[in-house]
Amino acid sequence: MIALLSIPSIIFTVIYLSVVAFFIKGWHALKPPKLKTGGFTTKVSVLIAARNEEEKIHLTIEDILAQDYPKHLTEIIIVDDHSTDRTSAIISSYADRGVKLMTLYEDKPLNSYKKKAITEAIKQSTGELMVATDADCRMGSKWLSTIVGYYEMHQPVMISSPVGYFEEKSLFERMQTLEFNYLMGMGAGFIGNKRASTCNGANFAYRKDIFNEVGGFKGIDDLASGDDELLLQKVAARYPGKIGFIKLYDAVVLTHAKPNLKEFLQQRRRWASKSVKYKDKRVIALTVSIWLFNVSLLLNALAGFYDVFFFKMFIAQISLKFIFEFIFLLPIATFFKRPQFIALLVIIIPVHILYFIYIGFMGNNRAYTWKGREVR
Repeated sequence: MIALLSIPSIIFTVIYLSVVAFFIKGWHALKPPKLKTGGFTTKVSVLIAARNEEEKIHLTIEDILAQDYPKHLTEIIIVDDHSTDRTSAIISSYADRGVKLMTLYEDKPLNSYKKKAITEAIKQSTGELMVATDADCRMGSKWLSTIVGYYEMHQPVMISSPVGYFEEKSLFERMQTLEFNYLMGMGAGFIGNKRASTCNGANFAYRKDIFNEVGGFKGIDDLASGDDELLLQKVAARYPGKIGFIKLYDAVVLTHAKPNLKEFLQQRRRWASKSVKYKDKRVIALTVSIWLFNVSLLLNALAGFYDVFFFKMFIAQISLKFIFEFIFLLPIATFFKRPQFIALLVIIIPVHILYFIYIGFMGNNRAYTWKGREVR
């Protein structure tokens, strides 16, 4: 009977380790790409949807204005999404430097104000390549020229670029950084294996005509989140193999980890809510299998207090999990210049088991708060 009960644990462990091996293969398949370094011809529209971002948005704008990409080929459009602070005034103060402010006016409630803001910005844009980022991000001066250099050299229809955390102030924020590295590596791993499933909207580029061709956010606009992954999946379904990932540090956008557990869980529930709309049901099946793997870890750990067999099963599972994740994460953390954080894996793995189970339950079953609004 005990041996029979162990079979599901073995199956889910093999699935999980195979998935991580898939990501490892995909990350290493991606090489630092060759770039076009001059003679650019692509008009770029940088898009930002902002809501109550008075604290940091000036830093983001200054970074974008400091780009070494030709100014006559750069358009900056920021949409103020019903801010109640000084966000709009701060954006307006940059009007003489070419920053365009749009104000979102919506009389009826929406569930995805961000998608609406991006859609309206794209309608008003004059660029060929849309480059989306967030109002609390920082980037180096070569960010745009790296993205466009990749675009003009390789001609993808959509580009996912790396996002990392910086200026960590606590152990909790450092733990988030390593976990976020995992998510970035996962998205890159899919693309490295000629599939595209996940990305991050803080550093996301796509052709305007392709956005319009797939109907923009139509069909996915009933969720507050998903302006990145769900759009990526729509485009990938029509243009398989035409999604790129820029494995260069000059393409990195940096942002901050969440300062407390409440904000962190709200963010992760928002991200998890997108899974119900995934077009590739195989990805959903894999996600469920990974969730069940974590459930089996927890059950074996609890049962291990009563039977040594389950304790041994738990030790075998968590040891393999640590080894595979260490192999996966070390080169990614090194890419993001955070290799020292890999030591936190010992702390993160037990916590992540409980967190992943919780998010699996809560991500698709309850409303959450985002930017001061309750959404789904």
